[in-house]
Amino acid sequence: MKTLTLVRHAKSSWKLNLPDHLRPLKMRGLTDANNVSNHLKTTNFCPDLLWSSNAVRAQSTAEIFIKTLNIPSEICHFNHELYDFSGEYLTFHIKNCPDEINSLMVFGHNDAITNFVNAFGSERIENVPTCGLVTIIFNCDSWQEITSGDTSWIIFPKDLRQ
Repeated sequence: MKTLTLVRHAKSSWKLNLPDHLRPLKMRGLTDANNVSNHLKTTNFCPDLLWSSNAVRAQSTAEIFIKTLNIPSEICHFNHELYDFSGEYLTFHIKNCPDEINSLMVFGHNDAITNFVNAFGSERIENVPTCGLVTIIFNCDSWQEITSGDTSWIIFPKDLRQ
């Protein structure tokens, strides 16, 4: 079995005149990332490997999860190729994940996240929102074999707001 947890980066700010890759999280993004990661912490979740886009907003989101979940830094990797909106590189990297990894967590961008979830998961999601988390379980032994899996977990920030 292979378990994939995808997280779209939290809400980012457009206030500063920065290149897209350098946009930081806004306050709501910080709050949402803390809420979702704290909710996930109650499940004792810890991936075997964590990948993230190296865009500031995705990396900052991942770092909040890393800290909250006490994920060891040596299994966390930031990759420019995951700064991907179409999903081509996202799918390539997931399908080329080493087979000894059973639980992979990936932080990235839309439309890549929503497209992947709808192509490989069992539940159609119109749009994975910022800081939305979706877990898909694949009944196979190799990442290269993943085709369709069971969408087992959906956590959206709005569902955690009071």
